[in-house]
Amino acid sequence: MPIILPYVVLSLAVAILGINRKFGFWGYFFASLLLSPFVGLIMVLASDRNPD
Repeated sequence: MPIILPYVVLSLAVAILGINRKFGFWGYFFASLLLSPFVGLIMVLASDRNPD
């Protein structure tokens, strides 16, 4: 149980960084949960911003 909470919090942080990116909040949140928050962060940093 002690590892689950920080893992989910880090995944949420990555998802918040990805709000204005290609896959959006939910895409990066689930990617971070399935892969890892570190891999999710790399995905956010490598992705393009959404054109407005």
